[in-house]
Amino acid sequence: MKIVSVETFARREVGFVRVRAEDGAEGWGQLSTFNADISALVLHRQVARYALGADEAEIEAISERCIEGEYKFPGSYVCRALAGLDTALWDLRGKRAGKSVCELLGGSPRPIPVYGSSMRRDITPEAEADRLRRLQDEYGFRAFKIRVGKTTGHDEDQWPGRTEALVPAVRRAVGDRTVLLADGNSCYRPPRAIEVGRLLEDYGYGHFEEPCPYWELEWTAEVAAALTIPVAGGEQDTDLAQFRRMLRMRAVDIVQPDVLYVGGLTRARHVARYAEAHGVPCTPHSANRALVTLFTAHLLAAIPNAGPFMEYSIEPTPWTEGLFSPALKVVDGAMPIPPGPGWGVTIAPDWLANSEHRESRLSD
Repeated sequence: MKIVSVETFARREVGFVRVRAEDGAEGWGQLSTFNADISALVLHRQVARYALGADEAEIEAISERCIEGEYKFPGSYVCRALAGLDTALWDLRGKRAGKSVCELLGGSPRPIPVYGSSMRRDITPEAEADRLRRLQDEYGFRAFKIRVGKTTGHDEDQWPGRTEALVPAVRRAVGDRTVLLADGNSCYRPPRAIEVGRLLEDYGYGHFEEPCPYWELEWTAEVAAALTIPVAGGEQDTDLAQFRRMLRMRAVDIVQPDVLYVGGLTRARHVARYAEAHGVPCTPHSANRALVTLFTAHLLAAIPNAGPFMEYSIEPTPWTEGLFSPALKVVDGAMPIPPGPGWGVTIAPDWLANSEHRESRLSD
């Protein structure tokens, strides 16, 4: 069936996309979070025209046309906009087939083990350790990720000595059987990254994410070669060729595409396949409880090189509440995938009614 309309419902933090086929069937997806209102504008101006009039089943071809057709605008916003279209088309395909997206990909709906992901650097080591222990008891988390250093920090800590205090404090709080991960958020040059990596090794941490500025692949490769702790990265990257380069270089031991940053499920699957060919696990970035975490769960339920845990934010974020139903939840350390067709959720009508609406139609 031909695609006859592409609609966006956006606020600054998050936005949704509805695609309709000529017979009235529809699918829902999500633009990447943050400045979603800008991504919605990009979708209508630069992306929708490649979908309107196209066969809804040609998701791969539509994705390629959007990227190649906008080759003078590589990177973030075109991919963030494309993600909304791509995920809506996958929802439509699932609803046509009466299957969940993960079933379309060869998997099956199941609970996905998660790691509780801290987003905070404004918290003392003692307070962070205490809250992770409480969450472990309450929700059964078997893994957590903490934030070390300072975001793009040029080797600085959030305050002097925080990282050296935090790493052991959290380990003591949650015990030796809990998997711990650490995120540097592009903080370090290689010498300091290696020092911090060895501290993480001493306390049995499971991976060191984005230790160096993500665009400095050679620095990251140097750190990965020097450490035994696996180095993870890729969340910020949008160019599929860049993922192939980082894998060929062995810059990372774990690859972390974000389904919505990279341009949708279609392109995230490509990254997972590249990683599989190199024997590298895929643990995507999904750092908020909007639909990106659900998209990621469907992907992980279907790929053979899925990492052992999925990222699940532990932070209260009011703008993610009431977006869709059923809501995401963690039970015994895992997040169930809704069993319905497509993504298995319904976007909240009240939220849509109070968003900025735009529509591109085939006749426009």
